Amino acid sequence: MTTMTEASVREFKMPDVGEGLTEAEILKWYVQPGDTVTDGQVVCEVETAKAAVELPIPYDGVVRELRFPEGTTVDVGTAIITVDVSGGAAPQAPAGQPEAAAAAPEPEAPEPEPTGRQPVLVGYGVATTSTKRRPRKGPEVTVPAAAQAVQAELNGHSAPAAPAETRPLAKPPVRKLAKDLGVDLATITPSGPDGVITREDVHAAAAPKAAGTAAPAVEAPAAPAPAAAPAVATQDGTRETRIPVKGVRKATAAAMVGSAFTAPHVTEFVTVDVTRTMKLVEELKQDKEFQGLRVNPLLLIAKALLVAIRRNPDINASWDEANQEIVVKHYVNLGIAAATPRGLIVPNIKDADAKTLPELAQSLGELVSTAREGRTSPAAMQGGTVTITNVGVFGVDTGTPILNPGESAILAVGAIKLQPWVHKGKVKPRQVTTLALSFDHRLVDGELGSKVLADVAAILEQPKRLMTWA
Repeated sequence: MTTMTEASVREFKMPDVGEGLTEAEILKWYVQPGDTVTDGQVVCEVETAKAAVELPIPYDGVVRELRFPEGTTVDVGTAIITVDVSGGAAPQAPAGQPEAAAAAPEPEAPEPEPTGRQPVLVGYGVATTSTKRRPRKGPEVTVPAAAQAVQAELNGHSAPAAPAETRPLAKPPVRKLAKDLGVDLATITPSGPDGVITREDVHAAAAPKAAGTAAPAVEAPAAPAPAAAPAVATQDGTRETRIPVKGVRKATAAAMVGSAFTAPHVTEFVTVDVTRTMKLVEELKQDKEFQGLRVNPLLLIAKALLVAIRRNPDINASWDEANQEIVVKHYVNLGIAAATPRGLIVPNIKDADAKTLPELAQSLGELVSTAREGRTSPAAMQGGTVTITNVGVFGVDTGTPILNPGESAILAVGAIKLQPWVHKGKVKPRQVTTLALSFDHRLVDGELGSKVLADVAAILEQPKRLMTWA
């Protein structure tokens, strides 16, 4: 690799996008050597131990070199991309490309930019026909197998970049959505301003595919080849698949082990008739105040827990080992455990206790949508005080959840099922669920934990208590 000392070449280093993180994995490059970049433009997506994050470049120029291929884990503070800020230097070959490609002829110098600037789309530079880009020679950047599973090319091939070809305008999240749905952006007629492709355009293009038979290109990435026949040995005798533990999964594993062997866990259970809560959910769905909002049982369970915390504030605390103090929080950052393709994450709703029910519904909807798209920021997963985990969505009755590190309690919600229940002296079919509350016994004794769980159950059994207790 050539050492660059010119003053015109700037190195962009891997930043610490969370609190004290030491490394991040490069998931996707949005630029290549020869591309023009502008200050604030997103150049790559990286995954930390907390979330996937897009990185913007802090200056204008022409990309000269990508220091690492996709799938590489890079230490914080290491240069990952170099940019020629003078605009006249020749780009070097991408990371992992043979030396023969690096010795390719010099590209033509870009013509002066027109005085009328074109619209700049975040994540992509100014699209002008006057800017020329050297055709790629040689193979693409080498990507490890583990990273290929994350960034699987659903269109089945990558066309070589033409010097004068203009890519369709779309934001990085929209490009990822198109890739996940197997939609070629070049075939979409954009409806956004300045010819930008929107999410709605991608969904509309994907609708015909969903109605027909699934294409093999979409099905292919669903399962890695080694797992296709787990019960039969391959030709080389392999009967196991080893998956590197990194990113979110690695951080989650370390946190859960630390929590389980640091905080003395106690779990209590209660089975409750939630028939009236389910009726209230249906009523709220028809309420004009909740139109366009996500209304489900989790919304009322979250509100019930917030009311229970208000009635029993000492449960909303943390243990300060260094100072040997109990820190009682006068705010509730309510965590919601979410299963994502990258592993379990627990983003939280800041100051959830201060929100009205419609505001809480909106925050829950945004939290879930962001988590599913893999766009949860590290800040959204910091500072949680109490967590809810909904294992009922998997048909599970309940569980014994492990505390999120630094928190005092976590509520597990089981599946809501129609069961025989004694109601007003008669056995009737009722909607029933089981709740499990785990808490740190250093902070919460049996009495306090029982009061909180009993309050949550009482509200779900008689939701009208929300109006009198809140």
